[in-house]
Formats: sequence, C-alpha cells, structure tokens
Amino acid sequence: MKIQHPQNWPETAEAAIPIQDQLKSLVVTTDQLESIQYVAGVDVGFLDNYSISQAAVAVLSFPDLQLQEQAITKRKTTFPYLPGFLSFREVPVILDALEKLTITPDLIICDGQGIAHPKRFGLACHLGVLIDVPTIGAAKSRLIGIHQELPPEKGSWQPLIDNGEVIGAVVRSRTNVKPLYVSPGHRISLETSINYVLQCTSKYRLPETTRYADHLASQSD
Repeated sequence: MKIQHPQNWPETAEAAIPIQDQLKSLVVTTDQLESIQYVAGVDVGFLDNYSISQAAVAVLSFPDLQLQEQAITKRKTTFPYLPGFLSFREVPVILDALEKLTITPDLIICDGQGIAHPKRFGLACHLGVLIDVPTIGAAKSRLIGIHQELPPEKGSWQPLIDNGEVIGAVVRSRTNVKPLYVSPGHRISLETSINYVLQCTSKYRLPETTRYADHLASQSD
C-alpha cells in the first residue's frame, strides 16, 4: 500500500495542536466509500517500557471475515502519552505497517476514537485523512460525551452527545457485555459506521478486525 508520510511528526502537544486544527477541517463524515471487499483492523502495542511502538494491521475479507494479510512494524516512540493526542503517538507506526500491505483495504476500523474527541479529530480521523481511506473509530472506552442508558441486547445503541452535538454512538456489540464507542473517522457516516462495526463483530465484544490486530500488536520477540 502506497503511503505518503508527513515530513515531520511533532513531539509535543504544543506542536501537535496546529496540525489538529489544520487537518480536522478535512474530515468527511458522509458516506464516500465503494463496495467493501477488504476491511482492516489496526492496533498499537508497546515494548521496552513504552520506548518502542509496535503496530499491527490485519486485513480480512468482507463479509466472511477471513484473514487475508497481516503486517507488523516497530519504531521508536517519540510522542508522550497525552489524552486527546493519541494519534501523534500511534499513527506514525501504523503508517509503517500499512505500507507493508499488498492489499489496500476498503475500510479500516481503528482501536480508538474518530470524531468522538475534544477536537473532533481522533486517531481514526487522523489516519483516514492522511491515507484517504474510509475509517471508523471503535474504542473500548469513552473519551468524552454523555448518553442515555443502553439496552442490554446486541445491536442496541444510543447517541453519544457532547455540547449538544452527536459525536458518535454507544453500541452494544454483544448482549450483556460492555459497549463500544463508535464514531466516524473519515469518509463515512455514523449510521454506516455502526452497521460495519456490528457486521464485523461475531461472538465477541470486539470486531474481528480489532481482535486480530490486537493479538498481533501485543506479540513480543
């Protein structure tokens, strides 16, 4: 997969904020995606006391969710852990992993936030804008927003709201199990994001894309 890397990655929040402000205007939250044949999951783990970032990408066929390709890469961690700036810590090494693919995914589900973010520019947005591929944020925990009580059945969801704006959805991916926090990343709407996350989820809480990528990213030598 051809990737055009940014020339320089910031190493402080002060340097990252102008980039967020510039790129968030490029985020598209309407459906601009073709038929989906391949869906990918990306995740990042850390080695050597967080000094090394390890990214994994798993490409699955859709809708049967069979693993087609995978890649793992490592690079030095250069950005600190700061809430709201996760993309600057993880996207550089994710791009390295995507670059190794021979299959270009039609949709990427990220283990992180999309527009459900204080700046409306989470990891899924940042990645999607840089590579111009539809992306979804499907996070295990809430960063911001409030919602009404969620029914226990799989497939139920409630809008996630911040300052009166719908920024995502709280989605029950498995009955009687903690929900996921789904939001558009780039080139996809909220309802379509929910639909694809549920279609990629079988008998577990996490989408199969995330499960594969998470397993790879947590491996050590």
